[in-house]
Amino acid sequence: MPAVLPQTWFADQQWFLLLIFTVIAMVALIKGADWLVEGASGLAYRFGMPKIIVGATIVSLGTTSPECAVSVMAAWGGEPGLALGNAVGSIIADTALIFGVGCVITVLPADRFVLSRQGWVQFGSALLLAGLCYFAFAQQGDAAQIDRWMGIVLLGLLAGYMFISVKWARQHKFGEPFIEPNGDAETTDETESTKHEDSLAMLIGMIVLGLAIVIVSSDALVQSVGELAFQWGVPKVVIAATLVAFGTSLPELVVGITSIRKGHAELLVGNVIGADVLNVLFVIGASAVAKPLPVIDQSAKVPEIFLYLHLPAMLVILLLFRGFIFSAVKKEKFSRWMGWPLLALYVAYSVSQYVISVGK
Repeated sequence: MPAVLPQTWFADQQWFLLLIFTVIAMVALIKGADWLVEGASGLAYRFGMPKIIVGATIVSLGTTSPECAVSVMAAWGGEPGLALGNAVGSIIADTALIFGVGCVITVLPADRFVLSRQGWVQFGSALLLAGLCYFAFAQQGDAAQIDRWMGIVLLGLLAGYMFISVKWARQHKFGEPFIEPNGDAETTDETESTKHEDSLAMLIGMIVLGLAIVIVSSDALVQSVGELAFQWGVPKVVIAATLVAFGTSLPELVVGITSIRKGHAELLVGNVIGADVLNVLFVIGASAVAKPLPVIDQSAKVPEIFLYLHLPAMLVILLLFRGFIFSAVKKEKFSRWMGWPLLALYVAYSVSQYVISVGK
């Protein structure tokens, strides 16, 4: 599968070198996420934008860029089937794993204004994708595919989503600072004043450099661990069903946890919602324009499991998430217990995928 860094850098390397690569990648990943979160939160403060909208646009656009690049390269490289699985698997991981982990770690804020808008775009995008896939299957059977014109439509919707997000950001009115259970405000005046003093160029530089480090170090970490697993005899099907699927959402996970650690929990909520939208409109849209994407095609590595496991799992998880949003906006926060059902669904999905794959 195409990757950001050359795969020859990691293939057949000595195990101790791979361990060194792994450690270096993890350290770089954490530092890059720090700079990305600091730059994004500072930019939000400087321009008076809600952090959740920054997370849903700027941060999510950056963290989904590697998935888009890999999917487009896969389509051009003769493996277009990987694009759909990559995007749907990332939506499942973003919503069930990343939001689930964040919800369990801390009480996440629920911004009614944003969740009543971007939240419905998130759910509607997933429904649109599922509708396109099942419609194509009903019309074309085993030759079903997402055609280029569908990709153009998705990219057009992406432009509309980015435009309306900016409009919504201007309409958004700030409320009181979100207070975590320990009684501390999410950020201190000293922290925010420090952000305000940073120059615009410095904030943008932190975002760009942090994002670049997150992308490269995530890829290095996944490839190092994947090669180690292969050398230690872990079956390829296990690596594909767990490590690769987890690795595509690693940037969002690290950025999300870093956001919580630095007191910017809104960035995690916005990043998850925005990443889900962009995985449909950006990743699948761009990949389909590059080359039609098969919905079911054994030769293109898209088995029937995509239709009866991946898409239904995505819809069930997002439907549950919508239910949690409906409850959370009334209290202006998500309850910690809401993370556990999402994590349980992610584990069930991962185990089911592995069992079905091994059974074949």
